[in-house]
Amino acid sequence: MATFLLEIGTEELPADFVRLAIPQLERQVIESLTAQRLAHGSVHGTGTPRRLAIRVEGLAERQADLAEERKGPPAAQAFSDGVPTAAALGFARRCGVAPEALEVRATAKGPFVFARSLQEGQPTLAVLGEQIPAWLGALQGRRFMRWGTGERRFSRPVRWLVALLDDRLIPVSLSGCDPAVVSGRLSRGHRLRAGAVTIPSAAAYAGTLAAAGVQVERQERADWIRDQLEQAARALSARPDLPDALFEELVDLVEAPTLIQGRVEERFLALPPEVFSTVMRSHQRYVPLVRAEAVVDPLALSAAATLLPAFLCIGNGRPEAEATVRRGNERVLRARLADAEFFLAADRATSSAQRRRQLASVTFAEGLGSLLDRADRLEWLAGLLLDHLPLPAATEAATAVAARRAAHLCKHDLVSQMVGEFPELQGVMGAKYVLAEGEPRPVALAVLEHYLPRGAGDALPGSEAGAVVALAERLELLLSVYAKGDRPSGSSDPYALRRAGNGLVQILWERGWALDLIAVLRQATLQWQQRLPALGLVPERLAAELADFLRLRLISLLEERGFAADLVRAVAGRTVAAERLLADPADARQRVELLADLRASGSLAPVQAVVQRATRLAEQGRLAADVLSPTGVVDPALFTAASEQGMLAVLQTLEPLARQPELGSQASSARYQALAAALAAGAGALAAFFDGESSVMVMADDPAIRANRLNLLGVLRNQALVLADFSCLGS
Repeated sequence: MATFLLEIGTEELPADFVRLAIPQLERQVIESLTAQRLAHGSVHGTGTPRRLAIRVEGLAERQADLAEERKGPPAAQAFSDGVPTAAALGFARRCGVAPEALEVRATAKGPFVFARSLQEGQPTLAVLGEQIPAWLGALQGRRFMRWGTGERRFSRPVRWLVALLDDRLIPVSLSGCDPAVVSGRLSRGHRLRAGAVTIPSAAAYAGTLAAAGVQVERQERADWIRDQLEQAARALSARPDLPDALFEELVDLVEAPTLIQGRVEERFLALPPEVFSTVMRSHQRYVPLVRAEAVVDPLALSAAATLLPAFLCIGNGRPEAEATVRRGNERVLRARLADAEFFLAADRATSSAQRRRQLASVTFAEGLGSLLDRADRLEWLAGLLLDHLPLPAATEAATAVAARRAAHLCKHDLVSQMVGEFPELQGVMGAKYVLAEGEPRPVALAVLEHYLPRGAGDALPGSEAGAVVALAERLELLLSVYAKGDRPSGSSDPYALRRAGNGLVQILWERGWALDLIAVLRQATLQWQQRLPALGLVPERLAAELADFLRLRLISLLEERGFAADLVRAVAGRTVAAERLLADPADARQRVELLADLRASGSLAPVQAVVQRATRLAEQGRLAADVLSPTGVVDPALFTAASEQGMLAVLQTLEPLARQPELGSQASSARYQALAAALAAGAGALAAFFDGESSVMVMADDPAIRANRLNLLGVLRNQALVLADFSCLGS
C-alpha cells in the first residue's frame, strides 16, 4: 500500500473557492478510484490560498484484476459439426479470447456460448496519470477563467503540479495551460518566506511546507485562528464579533496566520455600532470586539456602550512585520470610519420625509415606476393586511398605528449616503434615523425589521408592526414583479422572489396568523391593475399565478424542515384546494406535524390502510366531497350486517370533529388531534366493515344497498380529508 499526494498550485484563489472545492475534489477522487478498481484507505483534502491538495492513504499499487463473463450466440449458430462458425469467431474476437476457450452452457432458452475474460490490473502509477487531469476539469466554481493562450478553465491560473505515489513521481501533463504545466516535485512555500520547495515524498508533504512557512492543513489553521481570536478578546474583556462567513473567509485568506491587534480613535464610537462593525468586517475583514457586558440594542445610535475602540485581524505575513501591518491597518480603517462620519452627518442634515420624497427620482424597475411608487404600494398593502390579520385586541390599535407609519417611512434610507456606501445597512440606518428624529420606538423597530428574514436561517421580525410591514414588503415585490411578467426559473431568480415567498410563509407560521392570502391577492391584484394600467394585467390570472407560487413555497419549506414528501403532498398537494391551503398557511403545518407524530408512534398505518381502501371504493359512488354527515345520505334500514352499524357509529363520532374549525383559531389544532385520535380509535370497526366476521360486499347486487354502502365510505373519505388526503400517503 502507498500514500498518494496531489497538489494543484495556483495564483491566489478566491477564499470561497478553496472551501467549496475541497469536498468536490475528495468526491472526485473517491469516485474515480472506485471506478478504476483501486483499493484505498482515507481520502483527505485541504487547501490554502495558493493550492488545493489531496492525500490518499493505503492506496493499492495496482488495479484489481477484472474478470468478465459474456453471453454469446446460441450454440447451434456458433458451431457447425464442432467447428466454430463466423459467429463464434467474431464473438471470441470481441471478447479477446481464443475460439477454443469458448464454453457451451445450458440455459432456459437452450445451449449458448459463453466467454470468460480476465483483464489484468494496471499499475496505479499509470492509472493516476490518466485520471488526474479529469479531476481538475470536473471542479466547479464561480467566475472561472482562461489565461494566456490556453483553453483550460480554472478559478485562477494553474502554475505547478505535484503528483507523488510515496516517493515516486507520477507523470502528468495538463493540456490547455499557458505556459504548459507538467507534474514535478517542486511546490511553493510562503510567498514572503520561501520560493520553490522540493517535496521528497507524499508522507513528507505537510512537514516540508510547514518548514517553508505554510500551514497547509485547513482545519489546523481554522482551530488556531478561532483560538487566538477568542483568547485575545477575553484578555480585553470582550468577545469577537465573528460571523461564520467572515471566519471561513479568514481561514482561506492566509497560509501562515498571525494575530494582529489594533486600535481606533474613541471618537468613532459615536457611529452606530452596525456602521462601525460593517466597516471592519465587510470592507476590511477585521474582527470587531463587543464588550463582554454589553446588551445589544438594534436601535442604538452610538457604539460606545457596545464595542471597544479596538479590532483584531489575521495577517499572512512575517511576525517581525506585525507593527508595520498594524499601523497600515489602523490608517486604512481610520480613513474608512472618517468617511462614515461624513455620510452620517450628511444624512442627519436631511429629514426622513425629505428622503422619502427623493425616492421619486430613483427607478425601481422598468414598468413599475419609481421607488416612491413602490413605497406607496407597500403602504397600501400594509393597510390591507391590517384589515385582514387577526391581531390581538389588546395591541391591535397600537400595532396598526406603528405599522402604517413604518410602512410610510421604511424605504427612505435607500437614498441616504450611508446606505449608498454600505447597502447592507438598508433598514438599519432607516430605523436609526427615524428614531433620532423623534418617531416612536415601535415605528423605528418596524422599519428595521421589515427586511427580515433576509435569507435562510435569518431572524424573523420580533414585533407585530414589523411583521405586518415585512409581509407587505414581500407581497409588494411578488405582485409587482409578477405583474411586469418576470418569473423565477431554474436557478435564475434576480428579484429573489423565492426568498420573498419563503419569508412571507415563515412570518405567518411564526406569528400563527391566519391570513387569507387568496382574499388578499384578489383585492391586491385589482389595486395593481389600477396603479399599473400600462402593464395590461388580468387580476384573476395574476392572483391565480401567485397563489400557485406561494403553494410551492409552502411545500418547499415543509420539505426543508424534514417532513416526508408524501405527508406534505397529503396536506398541501394538488388535490388540496388552494383556497383552504392559503387561507391559513399555519394550518397546513399543524396537520403535517400531526401526521408525522402519528406515523412516528405507529398510529397512522392502520387508519391509512382503512381510509385509502374506503377512498378507492368511494370513487365509484356519487357522494359530493363536502358531505361530512351520514344523516340523509346513509339509511340504517338498508343495513344487513353489524359491521355497517359499527361503521355508522364511527362516522357519527367523527362528524362533529370533522366540521372544519375556524382557521387560525386556538381550537383548530386540538380539533385535528381529536379527529386523528377518533380515526385511530375507530380503525378496528372500520376494518371490520371490510374483513371482519360480519364484513360486507360493498358492490352488492342490490343498487340501493350498494349506494348506501358507497355513501358510508364516501362520508368516511370526506371526514378524513379534513385532516389530509390519505390517498397521497405512501406505505
